[in-house]
Amino acid sequence: MLPNKSRVRTQESKASQPENVCEGAHRFAALGYKGKLVVQLFLFAALTVPTPVQGQAVGKGQSPKTTAPKSADSEGQRPLPAVEPSDYVIGPEDVLDISVWKEPDFSRLVPVRPDGKISLPLLKDIQAAGLTPTQLAAAITVTLRKYVTQPQVTVIVTAINSQRVYVLGEVARPGPVPLLPDMTILQALSTAGGLSQFASRKGIYVLRSENGKQVTYPFNYKAAVQGKAAAQNITLKPGDTIVVP
Repeated sequence: MLPNKSRVRTQESKASQPENVCEGAHRFAALGYKGKLVVQLFLFAALTVPTPVQGQAVGKGQSPKTTAPKSADSEGQRPLPAVEPSDYVIGPEDVLDISVWKEPDFSRLVPVRPDGKISLPLLKDIQAAGLTPTQLAAAITVTLRKYVTQPQVTVIVTAINSQRVYVLGEVARPGPVPLLPDMTILQALSTAGGLSQFASRKGIYVLRSENGKQVTYPFNYKAAVQGKAAAQNITLKPGDTIVVP
């Protein structure tokens, strides 16, 4: 009876394995001292090289670094730093958005009257001009405690109408100009479109009310643009009037 072919192949494969091992051992034994040392160093290096992290490139001479999974805080869930309150001072004709959390009856858009006050339901008149939005919110909070438990008030200036200066005379666009922080005479004239060809460049002046009196500040436009009269290019204040003859 002939032997099974699968058994023959299995016996042949088992018999060939010790022959391959013996052949490798004979070759290693045939190497000299230096050859054996090289083989040992190669095997040691292959076993000790770390495996790079998936998706991470390893530069020459650098070992791969493992990255810990980001937590919820590192993904942007950490609360943002508090914003410093504005130092803007409310003035007449400004428009304010008064918001009381969960109290729609007290939340509304109100203008600041010429006398500097605003009106809210049940609160009568409240002084707003001369206060910052934060100070006004605190004042409203104190008054609201009579009607609301732990009120949370926010005041936002939606329209700045009190911070203006006025430009009259020989300019392209005479009239009120929004007053920006640290705005000078030159900047206000530029916002008004600049001087006309008939303007007196040496006779310009600023009218300002100080302590109930009207004060005049001369301004030489020609010298200012040449950098010779920097002291005359003063910083404007709300209500100043620039006259260009």
